[in-house]
Amino acid sequence: MIRICPSILNADHTNLSSEIARIADASDILHLDVMDNVFVPNKTFTLQESMAIIKNSPIPVDSHLMVADPDVVAVEYAKVGSASVTFHWEASASPSETLKAIRGAGSRAALAVKPGTPFSSVRELLSELDMLLIMTVEPGFGGQKFMVDMLPKIREAHEAILELSGPRPWLQVDGGISLETIALAAEAGADAFVAGSAVFKAESPAAMCQQLRELATHSQVK
Repeated sequence: MIRICPSILNADHTNLSSEIARIADASDILHLDVMDNVFVPNKTFTLQESMAIIKNSPIPVDSHLMVADPDVVAVEYAKVGSASVTFHWEASASPSETLKAIRGAGSRAALAVKPGTPFSSVRELLSELDMLLIMTVEPGFGGQKFMVDMLPKIREAHEAILELSGPRPWLQVDGGISLETIALAAEAGADAFVAGSAVFKAESPAAMCQQLRELATHSQVK
C-alpha cells in the first residue's frame, strides 16, 4: 500500500486550513514538521500551534519532531491527537521507552534517522516501530535535493523489514520527493512518501498527490 504524506512546511502558513483542504481527499496523512531551532536550524510550530492543526485537520496527522528533547515532548504530541508521532533517533537518550510512551498514549510510534546515521543504528528497534523514516535530505528546510546515496539505506531497511516475523512497520522517506524521484524511492522499498514543495508549489496540489501515488504504485518493489 502506497501512502502519500504532504508536508505543510512549504504550504502557506497564513492560510493552512485552506491549504490542507486542497490535498485532504488525495492524500493519506498530513506531515507536520515540528522544529525547535536546536536539533535543526529552523523553527516552525509550537505544541499549542500543532494542537490547532491536529484538531482541525480532516486527515490523520503525523507529527515529525525535529527537536532536541523528544523523550520529554513526544508523548505530548500523542496526547493531543497525533495519529502518529515520529522522533529522531539521534536526539533520543531512550528511544525504546519513548516509543512505548507514544503507543501508550494512543498513537503510532515512529523513528527517524538523518542521512548520516546508518540503518544498523536502529535495526534492533524495528520490531518496536510502526514506521521508520529515512531522511533523504538533511532535516531543517524544505525544497532540498533528494540524496540518491540514501537509496542503499532504504533497500537495507526494506529487506530487514521483510525479515520480521511480526507486524511490519511502514518505510517512509522524506526529502526531495517529486515526480522525478519518487519512483527511485519506491523501487528501493519505501511505501510512504513525504512531499512538500512538489505538492504545495504545484498548480493543483491534489492532482500532484495523485500523480505521485500513481508513479510510486507503478514502481513499488514487489
